[in-house]
Amino acid sequence: MNTRSSTMLIDHTQGLKFTESPRWHDGKLWFLDIHDQRIKTAGLDGRLDTALELPFKPNGFGFRRDGSILVGDALQRQIHRWDGTALQPVADLGDITCFCLSDGIVDAQDRIYVGDIGYNFWDPALSPVDTCVIACVEPDGRARVVADGLRFPNGMVITPDGRTLIVAECTGYCLTAFDIRADGSLANRRVFAELPEGAQPDGIALDAEGAVWLANPAGPHAVLRVREGGEILERIELDTHAYAVMLGGPQRRHLFISASDSHDPAQIAQAASATLRVVEVDVPGAGIP
Repeated sequence: MNTRSSTMLIDHTQGLKFTESPRWHDGKLWFLDIHDQRIKTAGLDGRLDTALELPFKPNGFGFRRDGSILVGDALQRQIHRWDGTALQPVADLGDITCFCLSDGIVDAQDRIYVGDIGYNFWDPALSPVDTCVIACVEPDGRARVVADGLRFPNGMVITPDGRTLIVAECTGYCLTAFDIRADGSLANRRVFAELPEGAQPDGIALDAEGAVWLANPAGPHAVLRVREGGEILERIELDTHAYAVMLGGPQRRHLFISASDSHDPAQIAQAASATLRVVEVDVPGAGIP
């Protein structure tokens, strides 16, 4: 098994609070800074900018074909669209989700798929439920549940042919796959990879060999590359925890890692430790995001 190390792109002195949902778009890394309530960008040169300030704590976002952004209001469980001028509501998921939105992605038809955390993560004493859903929001705002009975669905990817969605089940300790039907519904739920003890997947990225890079905040190895079936191919060691990953850069061979010493909001408010790391890998990224 190959073990890699990373280099620092943005260090903890640059004001990051907690970064999630990294996306490579238009020559830059775009990502959510959840507790700073902003969408930010970073270049390979380490330049950090704010693209959009938000009036809510975001989770889950992506780009439509026209360049506009879909982003979730995590606590109000709503989806909004930013067209470069105004932030407009698209859908209210309050009736079909529980407490807080998780990660989500926008597909090639401008739908957004978003997970449901299922518990109040501001209270560490509470346990997640195992009845979480994935919701799908159509471009016109129609929303529906397309998968249920999940265990904290988090990071998602879609294969290059647009036919398969893979989701990380954080408290299920596995990656789960679905067929994507023509109407956007999900079918044929199956295990993509059972993960070894100590692996709890968060954000994920797909490469051109069909393997998945996953952030593993609870385990001894911060980032793992996993083949379908569960074989661990590579790992990345960090001096902190990884929460999300993205394959980007000019050839999609740069693995960006969202890292932090903690995901606890109270600790972040006292002393944020978020960083962005980068590792050059052999196999380029594929699919969405």
